[in-house]
Amino acid sequence: MYQEGDLTHFNQTLTRCNIRKCWQKVLSQSDFYQRKNEVDVFNSENRWKKRGIAVIPTKFGISFTATFMNQAGALILVYTDGSVLLTHGGTEMGQGLHTKMIQVASRALKIPVDRIHISETSTNTVPNTSPTAASASSDLNGMAVIDACRTIMERLEPYMTSDPKGSWDDWVRAAYFDRVSLSATGFYKTPDINYSWENNSGMPFNYFTFGAACSEVEIDCLTGDHQVLRTDIVMDVGSSLNPAIDIGQIEGGFIQGYGLFTLEELRFSPDGFLHTRGPGAYKIPAFGDIPTEMNVSLLRGSLNDRAVYSSKAIGEPPLFLASSVFYAIKYAIYSARADVGTQGTFRLDSPATAERIRMACVDRFTQQFPTVSGDFKPWFVPV
Repeated sequence: MYQEGDLTHFNQTLTRCNIRKCWQKVLSQSDFYQRKNEVDVFNSENRWKKRGIAVIPTKFGISFTATFMNQAGALILVYTDGSVLLTHGGTEMGQGLHTKMIQVASRALKIPVDRIHISETSTNTVPNTSPTAASASSDLNGMAVIDACRTIMERLEPYMTSDPKGSWDDWVRAAYFDRVSLSATGFYKTPDINYSWENNSGMPFNYFTFGAACSEVEIDCLTGDHQVLRTDIVMDVGSSLNPAIDIGQIEGGFIQGYGLFTLEELRFSPDGFLHTRGPGAYKIPAFGDIPTEMNVSLLRGSLNDRAVYSSKAIGEPPLFLASSVFYAIKYAIYSARADVGTQGTFRLDSPATAERIRMACVDRFTQQFPTVSGDFKPWFVPV
């Protein structure tokens, strides 16, 4: 496992590498070793129900690999009543980006969040916006907001100095009557981002978000059905801008990954027709698929001088942690196969659907299926 100062396969040095801390923390919080023994006992006492447990770490690089996209803009308008209108280049889609940007502006301007209002994202206020993607929107737009706020504060600084006991409203009015501009644009570009494909060298990512997850599952060897009994996640989000939002993002990213690794399967006919269309054939996670017990913790004491107020990006990084469910399922299948004397490694493709789980649990029932041979036209082609 990576540690501080190691090189990635693309020759970027890892700094502030907290993956081992996340790993040790999740092992401790999940009582992994004790529960693994309990899983083994359960499997020894049950033939058609099996349990599995697995722990998975993750390391996710933050930035657009297309260097020109690592830029953002913001616009701050301060009105004479002291209210502030904020616009930035990110799109709010339920991930809490607007909330975080209001918090960033509140901290930079040293005023309450209820004095700040946000305008819809539009290119008539902030042009040439980068995509709201790559989990980098809080980093890019947040730094642009800080840049704009810093300009405003520099303009207000003489009035704050001359009237130290005054309020925000007093300083704003004084600046207005002194004919000082109360609007400012902000801009940010991620520094030091570069990579050479020819030499496999450079710094393609601004920093890395780390995490680890432990999941325990129970499978039905006769139907292939499974249930996630418990999931524990420890995530390194630096100094979180908003822990409630970040925990929600971690939970959502994990569940999306759960669909990727266990449910969502594309099946095409040999002629290219997509069979798995609509909710009847293409299954995504639902309420019943959420782990019975789900514990999410944020790693304490993590710092990150490469992003806004020492925070870290937290959109896509948790998704891969859902593979802990996939490998827990595979652990359970190993036990089922061992009961019939089938030992050794085996192939289990993702997603681990009920069909694949059932057929991987080889027994006297699966052995009755004939082996496919000769030329034939299959009903579907897996992708």
